[in-house]
Amino acid sequence: MTTSLLSIILPEDLLLYFEIISFKELGDISTKKDTFHIYLEEKNELPMGYSKLKYESKGFKSSKQIQDFPIRGKAVYLHIKTRRWRDKDTKSKEISNDYSFIAEGSKLTTELSCFLKATGRDPRRYDK
Repeated sequence: MTTSLLSIILPEDLLLYFEIISFKELGDISTKKDTFHIYLEEKNELPMGYSKLKYESKGFKSSKQIQDFPIRGKAVYLHIKTRRWRDKDTKSKEISNDYSFIAEGSKLTTELSCFLKATGRDPRRYDK
């Protein structure tokens, strides 16, 4: 699947802040079905209000896996890595962007969680 096609199906505005690193179609042993895994990394842009002169990029936080809308009956998982920046002077203060792509209390994208609520389905059932 190409990056341009993935940009159409991913949650709105996600690609403003993240780059698609890779895409894999894998089999899930527990469900015996194929799944799509999309790997994204945050672009190297400081959070608003911070100076590039004062902060330096220090890699990524651990990856978060969230579930998004199924495609052609296959589960879709987004693996999102967010960056962290460190204060050049103190070396102790770290900052990062706070994204709300995950619905509170679940491992689903906000869009998928709202969709499931509207259809009367309990999103906790899909939070595995």
